[in-house]
Amino acid sequence: MAKKQVLVACGAGIATSTVVNSAIEEMAKNNNIDVDLVQIKIAEVPSYEETADLLVTTAMTKKEYRFPVINAQSFLTGVGIEDTKKRILKELKK
Repeated sequence: MAKKQVLVACGAGIATSTVVNSAIEEMAKNNNIDVDLVQIKIAEVPSYEETADLLVTTAMTKKEYRFPVINAQSFLTGVGIEDTKKRILKELKK
C-alpha cells in the first residue's frame, strides 16, 4: 500500500489539529499504515490539492476537493468519535 498524505487542518493549524494529528498517527501505527501527516491551517489546504489523499479537519470548509474530507469535530466533543475514526481508517486503507 502506498504512503498516504493526510492533511490535518484547523483554523490556526496548532491546537485542535494537534489532537487529531496524534489520534491519526496512533491509528495508522496500530494498523500498519504508512502515512505522511501534514498539520496545517485550513487556508493552506489548496496548496496541497495535487498531493493530498485525505483532509481531516476540525474547521468548516465549503470548498470541494479531489480528495475526501472528513469533519473531525468529534475529536473535540467526544460525540461520535468512534464513527469518525472508522471513516478515517476506511479512507487510509483504500
